[in-house]
Amino acid sequence: MTRKLAAEFLGTFWLVLGGCGSAVLAAAFPNVGIGLLGVSLAFGLTVVTGAYAFGPISGGHFNPAVTAGLVAAGRHPAGEAVPYIVAQTLGAIVAAFVLYFVASGQPGWDIGVKGLAANGFDAASPGKYGMTAGFVTEVVMTFFFLVIIVGTTAKRASPAMAGLAIGLCLTLIHLISIPVTNTSVNPARSTGPALVVGGAALSQLWLFWVAPIIGGVLGGLVGRWLSDDEADRVGR
Repeated sequence: MTRKLAAEFLGTFWLVLGGCGSAVLAAAFPNVGIGLLGVSLAFGLTVVTGAYAFGPISGGHFNPAVTAGLVAAGRHPAGEAVPYIVAQTLGAIVAAFVLYFVASGQPGWDIGVKGLAANGFDAASPGKYGMTAGFVTEVVMTFFFLVIIVGTTAKRASPAMAGLAIGLCLTLIHLISIPVTNTSVNPARSTGPALVVGGAALSQLWLFWVAPIIGGVLGGLVGRWLSDDEADRVGR
C-alpha cells in the first residue's frame, strides 16, 4: 500500500507540475509560446507517461474523480479510496508550491497577474463562463473521461494502448474546456493551485470537487454497465 500511495503522490505531482507548469511557464512565452494546444498536449502527456510509469504499481489514477469512478465501476477497492485521494491531493499541493517557487524566480513575475493555472468560473473563467456552464462542463467532461478509462482498461480491450488512449482523451478534454473553467476534471489538480493563489480560486474550489466527483461516479457506473464483464471486477 505504501508503494501504491507513493505512486499516486508522484503521478499527481507530475500531472500538476507538467500540465499547470506548461500553462504558467510556457503558454505565453515570447515568440515560442505553446498556447492552448500545447497546454492541452502537456496535460495529456503527463497522463500517458505517468500511466506507463506508475500504472503497474497503483493503477495510475492521479485524480480523486478517477478513483471515485473506478470504485463505482467495481474496478478499485472502496477501502483504498480515501488514502488514494489524500495522496493525490498532497502530490498536487506540493507540485503547486514547487511551480510557484520556480515561476516566482522570473523578475517581475506576479502571481496576482500571472496566476497559477487555477480553475474558476465567472470572472475567474478564461472565457468568463458562468457557474452553471462550468459545472455542466466539468460533470460532462469527467463523465466521458471515466467512460473511456473503464472501456480502455477492460480485459477485452488492448491494455497496452490504454495509457495512450486515456492521455489523448485528457488532451481533447482540455481543448474543449480550457476556455470554460481552465479545465479541472480533477479535484486534486484544482486544489494545489487554489491553495497557493487563494482568492476566487479558493472560494470556487467546491465546484471543482463536486462536479468532477459526480461526473466520475456517473461515468464509472455507465462504463461498468457498458462493459458488463464480471472478470473486470475487483476480487474476480
